[in-house]
Amino acid sequence: MDWQSLAYAVVQVAHNFGAAAVVGGAVFALWLAREREGRRKLAWLVLAGWVVQGASGASFGAVSFLYYGKFPDIAGVAVAALVVKIVCAAGGFVLAALYLRAGGRWTEARQEQAWRGEAALGATALTAAAFLRWFA
Repeated sequence: MDWQSLAYAVVQVAHNFGAAAVVGGAVFALWLAREREGRRKLAWLVLAGWVVQGASGASFGAVSFLYYGKFPDIAGVAVAALVVKIVCAAGGFVLAALYLRAGGRWTEARQEQAWRGEAALGATALTAAAFLRWFA
């Protein structure tokens, strides 16, 4: 059994489900869920998705460190893509947390802006992931 590949695959599964929660939750909130309680539940899903994205992203580096004694050697476009992913995750987490704290008092227009922001951050992070994967 190739334990290193298994570890990477398990981390990748978590990372994929986190991305699906972030992007899917935001898109669903924008187009299908209009009531405040439904959107609040989706905000919890999106927040959890961002947490999973951060934890699984760090786990990729941890698996590399465990098996090679060093973090992945990336440069150029891959570093830029990683930074974009980290900024999106941090921003998406904060936005979801703000929505959960105060979004119930926001106007419909402000809620729409928040969900558009979440969708844009999720799509941007997903796009950056492709660049990170292929330029690493």
